[in-house]
Amino acid sequence: MDRFRDEREIEKLKLMCVLAHPDDESLGMGGTLAKYASEGVCTCLVTATRGERGWIGSETDYPGPEALGRLRTAELAAAARILGLQQIIFLGYRDGELAQVEPTKVVEQLVAHLRKLHPDVVITFDPFGAYGHPDHIAISQLTTAAVITAADPNYGHIEAWSAHRVSKLYYRVVTRTEAIAYQVALGELAMEVNGVKRHLVTWPDWAVTAKIDTSAYWQQVCQAVACHRSQLLNYKTMQILPDDHYRRLWGSQTYYRIFSLVNGSDQVENDLFTGLRKSHSGSGDELI
Repeated sequence: MDRFRDEREIEKLKLMCVLAHPDDESLGMGGTLAKYASEGVCTCLVTATRGERGWIGSETDYPGPEALGRLRTAELAAAARILGLQQIIFLGYRDGELAQVEPTKVVEQLVAHLRKLHPDVVITFDPFGAYGHPDHIAISQLTTAAVITAADPNYGHIEAWSAHRVSKLYYRVVTRTEAIAYQVALGELAMEVNGVKRHLVTWPDWAVTAKIDTSAYWQQVCQAVACHRSQLLNYKTMQILPDDHYRRLWGSQTYYRIFSLVNGSDQVENDLFTGLRKSHSGSGDELI
């Protein structure tokens, strides 16, 4: 899983996905990761935790955090192979505790990986953490801070790697149409935090700045999602859904562009690497 750093691929486009738990990559961004991996883009996943507390079975059957963490790590490895991920990095934090960690510690780790791996594009959760999960919200905030800080040559805590400027940062966002499809397949995406039930937050269509066609990869996504069996309470329901439902669910994925240093437009992008293709191709043509 170390091809992301292979010197022979230094001219290839690079995509880094920064998330909180095993399964976030498949359920949230699987189509995007599979698409770009198939196109030869170097794809890397940074995961903050091993999902040690994400047990959905009965409390008496909970195997404990260490055993569950090992299980979910193995599930992620299997899903990553299906999605074509070339590297997985674990930050080593406990599931459910990311929001309480000293922010500078996490930012330093992320800055080190950004400077070492030189991704062109970074994707992460939106500020709502999809459905209000504190770990999701925290990793969105921490990733945003790290992307900014990695480009600062005066940030002196990390001496091994020089500053790196990410060209584009995106938040994964969910529209109402996609949310309905998710809930049919997976059940209600919600959690209670401090006595308040949080639900999936949808974005209006007009706020979407990139819509990626992943229709050729929905079957890969289904296979990757199925690897995370410990998290699929409604797995039997998923098995009987028609193919058309999965095409609607994982046939496209939407993003909000936080910033771009290489393009600006009010038109919805169909490629997260818009504005970057010229410098990485053999011709002067934009490859979209």
